[in-house]
Amino acid sequence: MKAGEFVAGVCAVLAITLASVATAQTKDPAAFVDPFIGTGGYGHTFPGATVPFGMVQLSPDTKTAHFGKDSYPWAAGYQHGDQTMLGFSHTHFSGSGHSDLGDILVTAMSGAAKLDPGETGVGYRSRIDKKTETASPGFYSVDLIDNGVKAELTATERVGLHRYRFTKAGPAHVVVDLRHAIYDYDGKVLWSRLRLRPDGAVTGMRETRGWAPARQLYFAMRFSRPLKSHSFLNREQNIAYNGFRQPAHGKPDPAQREGRAMVGALDFGDLAAGDELLVKVSISGVSEDNALRNLDAEVPAWDFDGVKAAARASWNQALSAVEMEAPAPMKASLYSALYHTLMGPTLFMDVDGRYRGPDNAVHTAKGFRFHSTFSLWDTYRAEHPLLTLIQPQARNADFVNSLLASQKVSPFGILPVWSFHGQETWTMIGYHAVPVIADAWMKGVRGFDGKAALEAMVASAEYGPYGGLDEYMARGYVPIDKSPEGASKTVEYAFDDWTIARMARDLGDAETAAKFDKRAAYWRNVFDAKTGFVRARKSDGTFREPFDPTAINYGSDYTEGNAWQYSWYVPHDTSGLIAALGGDAALVGKLDAMFDYDNSKLDYSHAEDISGLIGQYIHGNEPSHQAAYQYVHAGQPWRTQERLKQIVESQYKPTPDGLSGNDDLGQMSAWLVFTGLGFYPVAPGSNEYVIGRPFVEKATLNLPNGKRFDIVTEGLSDANRYIGSARLNGKPLTRAVLRHEDILAGGELRFVMQAMPNKTWGTGKAERPYSMSPYR
Repeated sequence: MKAGEFVAGVCAVLAITLASVATAQTKDPAAFVDPFIGTGGYGHTFPGATVPFGMVQLSPDTKTAHFGKDSYPWAAGYQHGDQTMLGFSHTHFSGSGHSDLGDILVTAMSGAAKLDPGETGVGYRSRIDKKTETASPGFYSVDLIDNGVKAELTATERVGLHRYRFTKAGPAHVVVDLRHAIYDYDGKVLWSRLRLRPDGAVTGMRETRGWAPARQLYFAMRFSRPLKSHSFLNREQNIAYNGFRQPAHGKPDPAQREGRAMVGALDFGDLAAGDELLVKVSISGVSEDNALRNLDAEVPAWDFDGVKAAARASWNQALSAVEMEAPAPMKASLYSALYHTLMGPTLFMDVDGRYRGPDNAVHTAKGFRFHSTFSLWDTYRAEHPLLTLIQPQARNADFVNSLLASQKVSPFGILPVWSFHGQETWTMIGYHAVPVIADAWMKGVRGFDGKAALEAMVASAEYGPYGGLDEYMARGYVPIDKSPEGASKTVEYAFDDWTIARMARDLGDAETAAKFDKRAAYWRNVFDAKTGFVRARKSDGTFREPFDPTAINYGSDYTEGNAWQYSWYVPHDTSGLIAALGGDAALVGKLDAMFDYDNSKLDYSHAEDISGLIGQYIHGNEPSHQAAYQYVHAGQPWRTQERLKQIVESQYKPTPDGLSGNDDLGQMSAWLVFTGLGFYPVAPGSNEYVIGRPFVEKATLNLPNGKRFDIVTEGLSDANRYIGSARLNGKPLTRAVLRHEDILAGGELRFVMQAMPNKTWGTGKAERPYSMSPYR
């Protein structure tokens, strides 16, 4: 063989090898996900088993039995540093700031059955072997040391499947505890029931009074081994009644028990070391019979490995919407972030289409799949825009149809605010289902009635029970002496109103568009030109005094923030804000002052949601998320590029404490995915993305329309933090903005990075992002 032939042969083999690696990465993107990211600190994610948008989110709970005011670190039921575990419950929130759920706690143990939780060695709480703890998309496993059990979990949409391998011989038990809850307190469980069916299935329900009032959840369980005996007990003697239902009287049926606090021991006789027991658990918002239907429809056999493989395949299909190449730590962070964005909203509908709505009645979804868990104050900013870009049209239409279906039976006739399991919590401010619907509509998502959607949006903006809404409509702002957090409410209402105007105009409703265009400018009524801040204003028109732009007090002038965060919250009119401040240089100077602020004399220990501070920029909470991109609006995109590097390096890392704040149902993660790709939806509904800078070497968006949009970065390195030039489909791109239609058309966006800022790229007026402002 000649030398040239040898080299060619080696190159061919190398090319085949690299192609094989690339193919493997494409087929198994789940391999790059670490579900433990965010499970430490205040990320509030969970490591357990679920499928994309799954109704069941089966995960371990490590919190103490009753932790009261110390609940915040355990909002998802789990903290990575904990060394003991109660068991595995079937419902969780991913990254929420508040909590609930933790329904249907199940665990297994060998030896004498103990029905009460406790510390190590007392009750069914067990030490865990952290060395054996593993998690991957759709799977979780850990050894329960004191219980003598290796536990493995996987899931389908509506069913959690447990596999328990007993590590020592002896009596084997499964404990079912309906007293358990995340964010627990006396009187939370209003009523519960356990029932043994003639075929050996165990079914039940519980009703809880928590974040959502009077929430009912039903369940069904089947076992791979026959029951030998069982014990259903009502352990409510230690729980105060607080005026709620009293226990049933009369002689109890040994196969059925009801009460405030049901707990059961299911005995399977003596098992040998190495023997396995599988447990299927399904849930339903409708009935126990429907829970059984869900269970038998989704997991008819006893094939744990098959269900696990199917869960992995569902994650690989969902994750393959975005293919990413980046340095290993960034790649892990990005794929794990993408994984977290695909956890919600969650399905909340049985296999027969029935679900329980906000009126607490049972309804049937026709032509769509009903979803709940809408953390809208958080997720309208980037989470939903990301799903609009990477999920099928049908799923995005499902989300909108779910919002509209809830509005139709809402006691107030308005769209959801913060809902889960079909119930409304009325948490946070604004009517942010509105921008979710408008953004989907403006980006071409169909499959729902646009006219009916606009009517629901207008109803939510005019008749909703939102604090100060009547005053806002009458005065053009929310007076602080009439409603708390008036400054924040005014600017958030104004943005929502702008998205209504956008959709109304697209539907040809000029009258509605004009009305809400006017309301969209109401942010100006709380902008104080003297101080340069958005401020709380009183009914008499004066700004409230004294004024401290760094003050954070819940229920005061701002929502989970202060003037430094909320004074940028004009994403639909940043050029108007620039004019109000006095020009481009003034906006840049104020942004710098925020990022460079000296916090050494400030104490925010009272504000649990305030985390991830860079000066007065607070990345761990949502109102700041668009701020770094607003340098672009002032003609200095290289400053955005600097700040993004600072934020990404300080706020994200591929470790359990790798999120600087609550993931908030995927919003923190969606910010990273968009930023990693090189652009961000500063104003959902505008159909534009502000270009920041990429953190990937290459990425491909596999779009719902079947086309591919590639992002290629030349010269990406730690030193090369600035965009030198960009090309879209081979043509120079001089504007610092990407349009939605540019992406949907498919093609390639190519960046060339360099060490020094390019102070001419993307700086002209014509190259800046969208703005409604007449000052443009």
